[in-house]
Amino acid sequence: MTQTQTHGWLGGRTALITGGGSGIGRAVAERYVAEGANVVIFGREKQKLDAVIADSPAPERWAAVAGDVRSSEDLHRAVAETLSVFGGLDVVVPNAGIWDYNRSVARLGGDELGKTFDELFAINVKGYLLTVEATWRELVARRGCIVMTLSNASFYTAGGGSIYTASKFACRGLVSQFAYELAPKVRVNGVAVGAMNTDLRGPESIGLKDRSLSASFEKSELTGDNPLIPLHDASVDPRDFTGSYVLLASGENSGNVTGQIIQADGGIGVRGFGDKAAGGDEL
Repeated sequence: MTQTQTHGWLGGRTALITGGGSGIGRAVAERYVAEGANVVIFGREKQKLDAVIADSPAPERWAAVAGDVRSSEDLHRAVAETLSVFGGLDVVVPNAGIWDYNRSVARLGGDELGKTFDELFAINVKGYLLTVEATWRELVARRGCIVMTLSNASFYTAGGGSIYTASKFACRGLVSQFAYELAPKVRVNGVAVGAMNTDLRGPESIGLKDRSLSASFEKSELTGDNPLIPLHDASVDPRDFTGSYVLLASGENSGNVTGQIIQADGGIGVRGFGDKAAGGDEL
């Protein structure tokens, strides 16, 4: 078993993060390691995961498992690898997801809508369900916690199209339901992040698998110095969203918190998005 360091808010803990190869998943993983945790990152591309670990100053506190969050077998394999390498599991971050690039119901035919729903919900919602199913037993054993990545679209319109918004409202419900079902031994919370400059991709079913959210930042009116968002000069670097994940993973600092969601979105709820969002389409 790898020896752990005990500095930081998460010293001695082990976390499993899905979608840990890029974006907010990678940023949270790196922050958790900096806070003293061991981290297992899970994603579809082993080469990308290995590159994350190679960049770390503490590669001995990492492990990578390639797999698909739509596969219960893959997720159970990730748990088994976590136990084999680090001896336990304390924190789970269901995070892997795709975005629909604000595709309105008025822009998709019935066949496209059905296929996009099946793909996006399988990753964004079923993936979270299967991640929790694969990990809850170990979390109960260690009195651990779950920190789910949500979105401003979990609360407000225009953070995505109809399918993405529905998926994030569903995940918002899962935070409450999981917190109820897994109490008293497992805390369950979420972080509803705002727009970030990441490599977030879209559904393959409508030809958006290779489109990166980063490209949308070059033309978006909702990023950078946007006066519609109260904290209009707030960072869009994923690393600057990770503090909430650390807080919620720390039993010493949030041990009495469960079923809650921190909205780390620049204060969008104060004014709303305005009439368009990053990468969106108009009728």
